[in-house]
Amino acid sequence: MASRVLSLRIDAELWDRIRDHAARRGMSAQDYVVRTLIRDDFDERFQTAVEETDRFYAAAPQPDREPPGGPGPAARDPAGVPRAQTRPRAGIR
Repeated sequence: MASRVLSLRIDAELWDRIRDHAARRGMSAQDYVVRTLIRDDFDERFQTAVEETDRFYAAAPQPDREPPGGPGPAARDPAGVPRAQTRPRAGIR
């Protein structure tokens, strides 16, 4: 993995706060900033994945809705009782 250099100009008050946060975690200021950026990037990618999943299921046929004219024979058990239908969500919400 290649590394790159990023130079930032930060005012003294912000730098002091970054150093304090890093020291409380036993980290260098550089490691603290990098981990914060990585965490933010992960949060953003995770949120995008959740939104894409929601769009996918919104576009898919809704199994919990009855088709016009009522449920077909496959939606009932042998006794004629409607089967429970659920909409998959992968535990996200």
